[in-house]
Amino acid sequence: MITKKCGKKAIASISMAAIAFTIGFSVLQPIKAEAFNIGGAAGAIVGSAIQYTKFNKELNYYNNDGRNEYFEEIKKKDGVNEDPYKNELLTNIMTRLSASIAQSDSSITSKPYNYFVNNQTTFNAYCTLGHNMSVNAGLFDLLNYNENEVAFVVGHEMGHGQKDHPVQGFKKAVPVSIIASVWGSQTSGIEATGVNVLANYATAVNITKPQEWEADNLAFGYASHAGYNPGAGAAVWQRVIEKMGSSSSNFVGEIFSPSDHPKNEERRENYSKKLTEYSNQHVTVDNGVIKVNGKEFMTAGATDSMSSAERAYLIAGNLAAVYHNNNSAPEAYVENGLVKMGAQAILASNSNEADADALADKLNHIR
Repeated sequence: MITKKCGKKAIASISMAAIAFTIGFSVLQPIKAEAFNIGGAAGAIVGSAIQYTKFNKELNYYNNDGRNEYFEEIKKKDGVNEDPYKNELLTNIMTRLSASIAQSDSSITSKPYNYFVNNQTTFNAYCTLGHNMSVNAGLFDLLNYNENEVAFVVGHEMGHGQKDHPVQGFKKAVPVSIIASVWGSQTSGIEATGVNVLANYATAVNITKPQEWEADNLAFGYASHAGYNPGAGAAVWQRVIEKMGSSSSNFVGEIFSPSDHPKNEERRENYSKKLTEYSNQHVTVDNGVIKVNGKEFMTAGATDSMSSAERAYLIAGNLAAVYHNNNSAPEAYVENGLVKMGAQAILASNSNEADADALADKLNHIR
């Protein structure tokens, strides 16, 4: 830290600036100085500092030692969905992603995630204080229970958790008036006064654009390292665009201003580029056309539950896994209707595509 000596004029300037700040702050949130037995502008400044100290102390508590208490509070707020299929799928994803994260960030072993499926039918999920995660039942429905795609969404939220974005966001999300009224009334220690208030702001955390990009990029690493399809991130965003439009405010997770977050198309393209990087530059997707080594392999055919564009990213993801794990791609072949390269399944062709034998032959010519 760099320090400088201040003369009398500088001290006077700082004092005037403090008073000016206090006047502006009081317009937004009047604070009664007598509550702190200190008069005038100085009392407002000290009072505000006391409130924020208590608020930050409680945030730290529920982010760490009190995180299980906070978990129970958000379960009460959101409601718990007991559907066995949804819960089994989420547990499997959380187990695989947690093991993946532990390879590069051992902090997860001392602070494992609490998680549950809630009853909300909208497409949403969030990670809040204390590595506590709530996933809407509607998320599974919109993604048609595709484990690879759900894993990328959950991985995104775990990225926020690993980087402590919720704590940072809470400090911006909770209004000054709430901090003054709730934490200004506490006298000492950690009290239960604020836990339900914090629970009500669990989904209102202000996440910034850089934090969103960071969480997206972390999710790619977490999910692909866990063995999930590296094309699933782009596939999720393709599906979101098709089902919900291009507005970023429609996507899962935090409530945010669209102007502060990447556009859905930008996020899809980011994941698409990462897919290509993962393949060591061998595999690309261009307007639904899958290319291998710069040569056209196929245009994916749509199915009853998935568009051609979404399916293209998942097929390309399987190809990317081959090129990521092998110095040279093994020969393609057909087994029980599946086109495979080595042990990796690439696709099962449908009526909107060439048959499996023709696709395997095409791969062998361009691999």
